[in-house]
Amino acid sequence: MTDLDVPVDAPPVLAPTQVSASYEHCRAVTAYHGRSYYLATRLLPAERRPAVYALYAFARSVDDLVDRPTADDLGLTAALCRTEQRLRGALAGGSAPGPVLPALVDTVVRYRIDPEYFWAFLQSMRMDVPGSPEHVFEYESMEQLSRYMYGSASVIGLQLLPVLGTDLPGDPGALMPAAALGEAFQLTNFLRDVGEDLDRGRIYLPADELAAFGVDGDLLRHCRRTGHVDPRVARALAHLIARTRALYRNAEPGIGLLDRCARPCVRTAFTVYSLILDEIESSGYQVFTGRAVVPTRRRLGVAGAQLLRAGLGRA
Repeated sequence: MTDLDVPVDAPPVLAPTQVSASYEHCRAVTAYHGRSYYLATRLLPAERRPAVYALYAFARSVDDLVDRPTADDLGLTAALCRTEQRLRGALAGGSAPGPVLPALVDTVVRYRIDPEYFWAFLQSMRMDVPGSPEHVFEYESMEQLSRYMYGSASVIGLQLLPVLGTDLPGDPGALMPAAALGEAFQLTNFLRDVGEDLDRGRIYLPADELAAFGVDGDLLRHCRRTGHVDPRVARALAHLIARTRALYRNAEPGIGLLDRCARPCVRTAFTVYSLILDEIESSGYQVFTGRAVVPTRRRLGVAGAQLLRAGLGRA
């Protein structure tokens, strides 16, 4: 064991009231920021929901830190390093400061989640910070983007897997679908948020695949300024949506490997998130002037259908 390894079998000592308050904070963060995500978690058994909230709130807090408008890129890099140091220290038995870490540490220990997933996540977050040595402004290929998405998205699915549970605990066959679903969700976000990401100086869509349709960063920025979707951009987005749907197809068999009680939750998230792609298409690929959103009635309908299916024993 190196000095960076975390002995997760030595649980940190946390006050019950501190952990309880932290879980409630994480629940509120999830309810406020992740409406579709929160709706899906309501289909989980009550005892598993807090862990999902803790994982979401940690990822959300770090993502919000990185996305915060600031000129102090070195400060952001230092803040990410402090976050990692605090989490490492807390998992090693030290204190867990802040509103999120107590619940997160309790979740990691309780479900024996591999801490390496969190280090990979923080590494990808550093790739978003211009002042960081790891910073990437534009991704040249899907292969390069996939390396980023492993830390930013695939590990989220892998973190959740021990919480959701599988019919065969430890089944390695569930790992690849869980990682693929995290990547599918991330690509869906990238397609939905093209305009917002441009405002942050970021382009996540692979440059070589855009170039195949005559699209580059300048054209995307022109579309953002004018609000007009160039036909070349529409064709490129249609292609990338097709690639994303292929990821959803690769991930779908993994739902059947989960504990029966977890399937309605994941199926709901799977369906609602994939419907965002439909919304992008129906808008004429207008990702420059607004955010594609699945209507509340439709989201509730998906969740209700999964509840009914679970009640009939076919989830």
